[in-house]
Amino acid sequence: MRIDEILNRGDEPVFSFEFFPPKTPEGEKNLYRALTELKPLEPAYVSVTYGAGGSTRDKTVEVTKWIKQGLGIEAMAHLSCVGEPVERLREILDEVGAAGIENVLALRGDPPRGETEWTPHPEGLGSSPELIELIAGEYDFCVGGACFPEVHPEAPDLETDLAFTKKKVDAGARFLITQLFFDNDMYFDFVREARAAGIDVPIIPGIIPVTNYAQIKRFTEMCGASIPDDLERELAAREQYPDAVKDLGVAHATAQCFDLLARGAPGIHFYTLNRSPATRAILAALRASHPWDRALETV
Repeated sequence: MRIDEILNRGDEPVFSFEFFPPKTPEGEKNLYRALTELKPLEPAYVSVTYGAGGSTRDKTVEVTKWIKQGLGIEAMAHLSCVGEPVERLREILDEVGAAGIENVLALRGDPPRGETEWTPHPEGLGSSPELIELIAGEYDFCVGGACFPEVHPEAPDLETDLAFTKKKVDAGARFLITQLFFDNDMYFDFVREARAAGIDVPIIPGIIPVTNYAQIKRFTEMCGASIPDDLERELAAREQYPDAVKDLGVAHATAQCFDLLARGAPGIHFYTLNRSPATRAILAALRASHPWDRALETV
């Protein structure tokens, strides 16, 4: 089923999980375990990332097909421009479509590991709007895009970033998923500015439960997200106690999701890191309390 159709149903918020393709046999076991444990939660869809520089590109298609065909869960494949000529992008899209997958998240992608600047393939595409335009113009996929509540690291300001995001929607993106964030006001401020800029598609908040302090510090430094001072202080105080970090991370993410849904967010996209316990606990708490019943409107 297409994600834009799922978003339009309106029976409950759209909950989705994001995974990355494993690189080792142990990673494959972790992924299988997480997916089988999360399946009973009936996610609306599951997405699979695309490695920088195509490092896991074949695995992306393989895992996405397994989720769709083997597990019977709606799936979305990520696709980026990194290191790919246009003809190879079309080959991947043909393979994804042949597997019965109807959804693609179109991204520019990050530079390959060890490189600091993004360089397009000589026979490839130079931006995510170009990729979205290619997919929407030649295929019948539902195409999604990314957005950044704290402004993309390469954008000089919010106005410029919103103008670029608008290009994604104009090119054919039917929904947007945000980069991770920890301050909900940043999300709602961004949505308000996006609506004023003419961006009218659903904007789904992307949430990551903190389970490792050093890891989340690396992630936020890489993507330009920030950790609120109070939260970072409490995480740092527990750094030597992994279970305490996880407990705090789950508690904060649960409160964050509760507030987002009570204020009208259309759903939650969980960055799972191929683990299930934190996401299972958060989603179970949300479905037990139904915070979306308090929302006056969807943002």
